[in-house]
Amino acid sequence: QVRLVETGGGLAQTGGSLKLFCQATGTVSTTWTMGWYRQAPGKQRQAVATISNYGITRYATSLKDRFTITRNNALTTIYLQMDNLEPDDTAMYYCNYESRGAPATWGQGTQVTVSS
Repeated sequence: QVRLVETGGGLAQTGGSLKLFCQATGTVSTTWTMGWYRQAPGKQRQAVATISNYGITRYATSLKDRFTITRNNALTTIYLQMDNLEPDDTAMYYCNYESRGAPATWGQGTQVTVSS
């Protein structure tokens, strides 16, 4: 079983920065894809960015200029650097872990609030 621990959310002002952390523990594979998704009140969950253990990244087109996803394979940890934050970035951010042959795992979420 895989568990995800997310940290790093909080309050930022418009134009500010925050960094999110997500570590996978337990029965983690050496081959995985992890990512960040977000859900604002009344809206559907959307993909923000994903990264594989090989370093292959994918971003939501509208966010790739402001958000950067990175990883530490040894720690099975991913990071999301969020710069130039906007009020529309306010949402609950969820970490996701996927590996072949195993069910997807979701974290409990970390709240990001951007004030105008």
